[in-house]
Amino acid sequence: MLNPIKHDLTIPDLFKGDLKLASTPNLYFKLQETIDDPTKSLVDAAYIIEKDASLSIKLLKIVNSAFFGFPSKISSIDRAIGLIGVKELQSIVLSTAVIENFSGFPSELISMHDFWARNLRSALIAKGIDNLLGNEFSDSIFICGLLHNIGQLIFFRRIPELATEVNLILQTQGELTYLNEIKTEKEVIGFDHYQTGAALTKLWKLPELITQSIQLHAFPDNTETHHRIASIIRLADCYSKMDISFSDTEISNIDISLNDMAMIVDHSQEEFEEIFKLFY
Repeated sequence: MLNPIKHDLTIPDLFKGDLKLASTPNLYFKLQETIDDPTKSLVDAAYIIEKDASLSIKLLKIVNSAFFGFPSKISSIDRAIGLIGVKELQSIVLSTAVIENFSGFPSELISMHDFWARNLRSALIAKGIDNLLGNEFSDSIFICGLLHNIGQLIFFRRIPELATEVNLILQTQGELTYLNEIKTEKEVIGFDHYQTGAALTKLWKLPELITQSIQLHAFPDNTETHHRIASIIRLADCYSKMDISFSDTEISNIDISLNDMAMIVDHSQEEFEEIFKLFY
């Protein structure tokens, strides 16, 4: 039994006084403005990205990787946008920016390599599931898979002592499940990392689909608008664990066979080996 919470911490408290945390990557919204402007073209979107030379190089490497699997080399941003769409490229831009902004933690607190490796696997598996089911969420599925545990990094950034306490308690338990993790976070901190991650994406004014995919991660609610993408991410997250608990997969309402999942996981691992070094 844990001791009662001895603080009055709230989720908004975690964002106060941290401009880097509270500010959305500018390039993401510059692209959004271009997408929403009927007078703008793909060339305008490409120009925004090309002004950042290092980002352009990274994006072209990603577009030419197994992540997309194009048969011929893509040598320009405007051609990349023409092939994959500005929305999906926008998601990749956001992914690279978030990984860069949330990668400077002391190793004694959390292994950033392991954190991003697991969440990149989740994103790739989710992309594979969505592809099998008809590409309903092709523009957003990858970023949703990558960000669903972002609340954990907020904990380690703003309340490292409490985050460490949560980890130590979980290490003493047996099988780690969503419910154990959430229960411990709420007992120690007062709220869980999914609630916190959803609050961050809302603060950043990201699409509601992304926020709900995080918010509904732990407790499925089929009445919500974006419950289906949350179910895909939840299932992908289970399969991203090296010590997968099949009791966790039972909380997903995605009808997909174990054979199909095995093929998706195998394919995602092939993609992962090539592109992890590009994102991280």
